[in-house]
Amino acid sequence: MTKPIVAILGRPNVGKSTLFNRLAGGRIAIVEDTPGVTRDRLYRDAEWGGKLFTIVDTGGLDFTDKEDPFGERVRAQAQIAIEEADVLLFIVDGKSGITPQDEIIADLLRKTQKPVILVVNKVEQFKNNLDFYEFYQLGLGEPIPISAAHGMNTGDLLDLLVQQFKEIPEEDEEPDIIKIAVVGRPNVGKSSLVNAILGQERVIVSNIPGTTRDAIDSPFIKDEQRYLLIDTAGMRRKGNIEEDTERYSVIRALRAIDRSDVVLIVLDALEGVSEQDKRIAGYVHEAGKGAIIVVNKWDMVQKDDKTMKQFEDEIRKQLAFMPYATTIFVSALTKQRVMKIFDLVNFVAEQQCLRVSTSVLNEVISEAVQLTPAPTYKGKRLKILYATQAGIKPPHFILFVNEPTLLHFSYLRYLENKLRENFGFAGVTIRITTRKREG
Repeated sequence: MTKPIVAILGRPNVGKSTLFNRLAGGRIAIVEDTPGVTRDRLYRDAEWGGKLFTIVDTGGLDFTDKEDPFGERVRAQAQIAIEEADVLLFIVDGKSGITPQDEIIADLLRKTQKPVILVVNKVEQFKNNLDFYEFYQLGLGEPIPISAAHGMNTGDLLDLLVQQFKEIPEEDEEPDIIKIAVVGRPNVGKSSLVNAILGQERVIVSNIPGTTRDAIDSPFIKDEQRYLLIDTAGMRRKGNIEEDTERYSVIRALRAIDRSDVVLIVLDALEGVSEQDKRIAGYVHEAGKGAIIVVNKWDMVQKDDKTMKQFEDEIRKQLAFMPYATTIFVSALTKQRVMKIFDLVNFVAEQQCLRVSTSVLNEVISEAVQLTPAPTYKGKRLKILYATQAGIKPPHFILFVNEPTLLHFSYLRYLENKLRENFGFAGVTIRITTRKREG
């Protein structure tokens, strides 16, 4: 099931990034008292009342600045965010009152069928304060007064927000379909790869970065196995976004990753691993999806018998947080090794669903502890009393221990490696959590 996406919209300097940080539980976005500081949309998973969702901070919507070179595209930006998000938080400034820009944005939002919550920020006095009631004039229902900077009334806002999720239709789960998302920076050849896989021009291909605006679903069958291939808009690095509409299309890519079982992370063989490649791979890792690193344009690389090994070593170095990911070198242009991707996809999808019996799991954990006992901390040693598998996609294991704080990261990595040695889990994130149990 995909997580709902909540977009924060509003004109510049109304406190969108401050609210984002408050709701996301950390200081993530850059916050300055200057309009337009948020140049790139940021996203973060959040939870309230047991409901998981992804919250997205956006750049300010300024319809009046004639000097802004992006001004003509602002309305298109807003429309993309409105279409792609599940719930919209429209932030206005309680100190400055309604502005012409607020009225333009409100006019756009009144036309959508999506739930819209009108949030009046920078309210200092909540009792007997009639000032924020002027925002009823925007025609978006009852305004919710908050102070994002001080956290005042944000709990009530979150209560109202999660109530909207029940209106969001869930995707029908079809267990026999393997969903494959294709992600990567612009111009690494994602659309060409999709076309090579499908054997037909299903996606427009261009050498202009950012051609693909939508996440495009292509269902197909190969060797009696059903697949859904999801091509996505390229995710571009901060400060390198020439068209603001691309910032909003990242929402689509995030949704595609969340919807998928296996993700093809496409790299450009001519450019190596960039910082943005790391960010994209990091989101795939955090989402717990099966991961295959597809090195495209391999036909254009001058190589000898050591080139592939050297490139793979560099990938492992740069993407050290996901050593489990499998790698394949392809050419979408010549179709070299493209169809072998399916062997990896099928294998990784199986690994995602692998279950280990409790008895065998405890034997492996017990043997691992005997081979390398957990280190002591302040004279106390970790004891693993019992282990069980709690779930799949990704595989999730629970360790019942005497004291969870004694499980050091390095020993957790050791246990993970032992699980991989014994059971595989290639291409798959393993999640291990601890619970305290006396014994």
